[in-house]
Amino acid sequence: MKKNAILILILAVLLNCSLSARTIKGTVISLEDNLPIPAVSVVLKTNPGIRTTTDIDGIYSIQANDYDILVFSFVGMKNEEVNVGTKIIINVALESEVLEMDEVVVLAFGVKRDKKALGYSTQSTGRISRPKKEYANYAAPIIYMPTEDFNREGYSAIHENGYKEAIKTPLSTFSIDVDAASYSNMRRFLNNGQKPPMDAIRIEEMINYFNYDYPQPDNGHPFAIIQELANCPWNNENMLLHIGLQGEKIAMDNLPASNIVFLIDVSGSMSSPDKLPLLKKAFKMLVSQLRKEDRVAIVVYAGNSGLVLPSTSGTQKQTIINSLEKLQSGGSTAGAAGLKLAYKVAAENFIEDGNNRIILATDGDFNVGQSSNAEMERLIEKERERGTFISVLGFGTGNYMDDKMETIADKGNGNYAYIDNIMEAKKVLVNEFGGTLFTIAKDVKIQIEFNPQIVESYRLIGYENRLLNDEDFEDDKKDAGELGSGHTVTALYEIKLANTGSLKKNDLKYQTAKLNTLAKEGDELATVKFRYKKPKGTKSILLEEIIPYTNNYANDMSDNFRFSAAVAGFGMLLRNSEYKGNTTHKSIIDLATNAKGKDQEGYRSEFIQLIKLADHL
Repeated sequence: MKKNAILILILAVLLNCSLSARTIKGTVISLEDNLPIPAVSVVLKTNPGIRTTTDIDGIYSIQANDYDILVFSFVGMKNEEVNVGTKIIINVALESEVLEMDEVVVLAFGVKRDKKALGYSTQSTGRISRPKKEYANYAAPIIYMPTEDFNREGYSAIHENGYKEAIKTPLSTFSIDVDAASYSNMRRFLNNGQKPPMDAIRIEEMINYFNYDYPQPDNGHPFAIIQELANCPWNNENMLLHIGLQGEKIAMDNLPASNIVFLIDVSGSMSSPDKLPLLKKAFKMLVSQLRKEDRVAIVVYAGNSGLVLPSTSGTQKQTIINSLEKLQSGGSTAGAAGLKLAYKVAAENFIEDGNNRIILATDGDFNVGQSSNAEMERLIEKERERGTFISVLGFGTGNYMDDKMETIADKGNGNYAYIDNIMEAKKVLVNEFGGTLFTIAKDVKIQIEFNPQIVESYRLIGYENRLLNDEDFEDDKKDAGELGSGHTVTALYEIKLANTGSLKKNDLKYQTAKLNTLAKEGDELATVKFRYKKPKGTKSILLEEIIPYTNNYANDMSDNFRFSAAVAGFGMLLRNSEYKGNTTHKSIIDLATNAKGKDQEGYRSEFIQLIKLADHL
C-alpha cells in the first residue's frame, strides 16, 4: 500500500512537471529568403492573454505548457500554428500571403464592400493571382481605417523637389536633417496593414534612419565628408550623387555633463499601451545610461503642469524610475504651461559647457492653451539661443500631430524620433544615446554648385522642408540642422548629364552665363561647401570639396551608396513619385539585400521585410 502511494506521488509530480509552464524560445524567419522577421505576434491559442513579439533578430521567448498551441502571425503572411508538446525550441518559417481583392468603395474614413447601397464611386484595386480553387468563395476584406473622430493625425504637405537647370540655378542649398521619425512612423502604418499617407513620407528621414559605414573624421573638423557618383539604379540614363557626413563619435566618458528635463504628456489621450506605458519603458532605458555627472528632472502636463521630480543625480536611478512609474494619464492637454516650466527648471540647473536639454514626450496633441503657436516657437528659439535645446519623442496613433512635433524639434536645435515599439526606444535612447542627446556641430548647411558643362539638371531627393535660399548659406543668423555624436547624414541627387554639343543657354533678358575655362575643360561635376558652428559658437566655419565626374556603375559602388539608393527608391514608391523611374518592389529588395552589409542590429533586414509587406498591401 505504501509503495502504491509513493508511486502515485511520483506520477503526480511527473504529471505536474509536464504540465507546468516553461520557457519556449525560437526564431521566426521568412520562407522566401530565410531572413528574420521582427514584430511577429506570438500568442498562446489556449490563453490569448499570454503573448509576445519577436525582436529585431526575429527571436522570441514565451511561457507555455505541453498542451499549448502557439500562433504566429504577421501582416502579409499566413498564420502558423504549432503544438508545443515537449519542445523547448520552436523555430518557424512564415509564408507570404497574397490576397485577391475585388472592387472596393473608398470613403473618407475607410473602405467598405457594399458599393451600390452607398452610392459612392468605385475604384478597382486590381487583381493579384491566387489559387482559385482554395479561395473560390473569397470576398474582399473590409479594411477599417481610423474613423474621423479618432484620426486627427496631422502632416505638413510635401511638394516633391523637381529638376533644376544647372545653367540657370547652379546652386542647391539646404540644411542637414538627422530626424528619423518618418521612418518609424511609416513602419507603424505598414505593420498595421495600411499604407502611410503621402505627406508622412519624408525620404531624407528614411535614408537617415540608418547608420552608414563612413570613416571617422581626421580633418580637424567634427565630421568627415564622403562622396560617390555612379549611374542611377532607377534610371540608367542619369547619375546618382551620394554625399555623406560622419559625425565624430565621442566616447561616453568624454561627453559633457547633462542637465536633462523630461517633459511628459500625461493627458487623457496618453492612456493607451503604445503611449504612456511605452513611454515609461523608453525613459527607463535612457535613465540606465546616465552617469554620476548627469542630472534629470521630470515635468508633466495635462490640465495643469507640475514638477514631479526636481533635478536629481544620475546616480539615483531608482528614484528617477520610481517617479516615472507613478505617472498616470488623465485630463486635457495644455502644453505651453508645461513647456515654460520645463525651461524654468532647465535654467535653474543650467550647466555651463554642458548638455542642457528638454526631452518632450507626447502623442503630439500639444495644445498651447492661452498661447499661440507663434509665441511658443519664439519661446523655443529664445531658449535655444540661451543654450537649452529641445528634442521630441512621439508616441501613439490617432491624434498624432507630426507637423507640430517636427516644428518644435527644428526650432529647438533638437532631433525628432517616433517610438512605435520598445526596439525603437532602444535604438534611439541606448544605441544612439550620444547622437540623440549630444550636439557636436550646429547650424550645419550644405551648398552645392553644379558645373553646367557636365550637369544639365539635378534633383535633390527629399529635404523639401529643409531647403534654404542661396544667400542663407553665408548668413550665420539663419538656423539649420544639428549633428550629434556619431550621427551620419546622407543626401542624394539625381543628375541629368549635359549634352555638350547642344548645351542650353541662359535665356534671361538682362544677364548671360559664360562658362569659364575650368567649367569647359575640367572634369569637375560640382563643388560642395559646408558651413557649421561649434555647439557654443556663433561664427560659422567653412569647408569645401571638389566632386570629380566619374563614370561608375551602381553595382560596383559601396554598400552605403546602394543601400541608401534602395531606401530612396522605396520612399518614392510609397509617395508614388513621378520620378521613381523603373523602380519596383522587387528591384529595391534586390538592391537592399545585396547591400545589407554587417547589419548587426538587424535594422536593414527589417527594412527588406517592410518592402515585402508594402508590396502585399
